[in-house]
Amino acid sequence: MKAIVVTDEAAGTAGMRLVDRPEPEPAINDVVVQVYASGFVPTELTWPSTWTDRLGRDRTPSIPGHELAGVVTALGYGTTGLSVGQRVFGLTDWSRDGTLAEYVAVEARNLAPLPGDVDFTVGASLPISGLTAWQGLFEHGRLRAGQSVLVHGAAGAVGAVVTQLANEFGAYVIGTGRAADRQRALDFGAQEFVDLENDDLEDVGGVDLVFDVIGGDIGRRSAGLIRAGGSLVSVVGPPEVRPADALTIDFVVTSDRAQLGEIVQRVRDGRLLTNIGRVADLDDAVAALNPTERTTGKTIIRVRS
Repeated sequence: MKAIVVTDEAAGTAGMRLVDRPEPEPAINDVVVQVYASGFVPTELTWPSTWTDRLGRDRTPSIPGHELAGVVTALGYGTTGLSVGQRVFGLTDWSRDGTLAEYVAVEARNLAPLPGDVDFTVGASLPISGLTAWQGLFEHGRLRAGQSVLVHGAAGAVGAVVTQLANEFGAYVIGTGRAADRQRALDFGAQEFVDLENDDLEDVGGVDLVFDVIGGDIGRRSAGLIRAGGSLVSVVGPPEVRPADALTIDFVVTSDRAQLGEIVQRVRDGRLLTNIGRVADLDDAVAALNPTERTTGKTIIRVRS
């Protein structure tokens, strides 16, 4: 099969290569999925799990990508809940070969059925962004109607879903980003927008929840904006500054079939808009994942038409 591999951590996305690799075999409780579309998060090339297995052994050349939509082609021993020929989407294990390939072996529990009226490209755009937003807001941030939420990167792949879900559940959403992102953030449901390059973040005043996908100086300054009893939720590592009288959470997203179902249903009925930027074929994936100019939204690699 064709697959994108990485072998050099220092090279980042520039070290990606399209090669031939053996098709995977399903282990116990696995399925093999013929990948129709794959998502990719560039930061995964900084994750230890991309380069070593759980015992710390080198596992390169490794296949990156952890979001997929496709069709089940084989079942491992003991696998239940899915069937050959079924359309699925989901989030694969961090420390196994991923989805920038024509086939991938993945634990069945990490996948959810993909309804027939949802395009594979759309399905592949949802797992990381959707699950990160859902878990950050509801499991970790414990969002309640009427609260105010500061969403950093509100026009980005994750931030756009955070903004829409928070808005749907009755929160007042303040989005942040670059000036060029203002209209997109407002279109996704933010009631206000802060231009992080030109506006004063501190003018936001007190908020109940900060959803941080940026970290650094923005994360440090955000800690001072959280009201007593509020929450700072981070997906970029432990916050450097902890707010007084508020909860601080950093988390790594996990797959959840029921949550994937909630997310895709919202896409089907129009409550959730996807934030897809560029779509490229697998043969053009290396160039697409090394853009020469800034892109907005998630890049999706179409593996099979």
